[in-house]
Amino acid sequence: MSAVALGGGAPANPCATAEPGREFEPELVVPAALLVFGWGNPSRGDDALGPLFVEAVEAMQLPGVECLTDFQLQVEHALDLRRRRRILFVDASGTALPPFELQPIAAARDDSFTTHAVSPQSVLQVFEDLEGRPAPPCWLLAIRGDSWELGAAPTPSARANLRAAIVAFTAWLSEQ
Repeated sequence: MSAVALGGGAPANPCATAEPGREFEPELVVPAALLVFGWGNPSRGDDALGPLFVEAVEAMQLPGVECLTDFQLQVEHALDLRRRRRILFVDASGTALPPFELQPIAAARDDSFTTHAVSPQSVLQVFEDLEGRPAPPCWLLAIRGDSWELGAAPTPSARANLRAAIVAFTAWLSEQ
């Protein structure tokens, strides 16, 4: 936790443990091999499934796994894919077969006219355009949800689907 969050008033100094006179070099920071990226709105019923999945994975404290959440995917998230060996995108879906669908995905251009919200495939395409190389292997875990009402909690069926997805995730990890 940063010093700001702890009430210290200033952000933690990443150079504090560096040798005197040596600048902090961000390229020396190696991100975790696996990024688990869930998105959705925790205040909209089953749309919370992505963030809830990430919360459960974080609680596992798995080595080599980093977790990230947001309300929606944006082109800027392509930068979060740098120096990863694989990525798991996680979202709620009203069209996935229950309890969830897990499939590999590839880069593809998004045909929407806005970057307000983009698909994971589009984030991969932005990564490839920026980096000039293929994106790391990526999968999409679409957890079935049915209710998206503002202010509602996730439904019991969505929570059961979430539990099934978490169990499948641990098996998926051992297969990779």
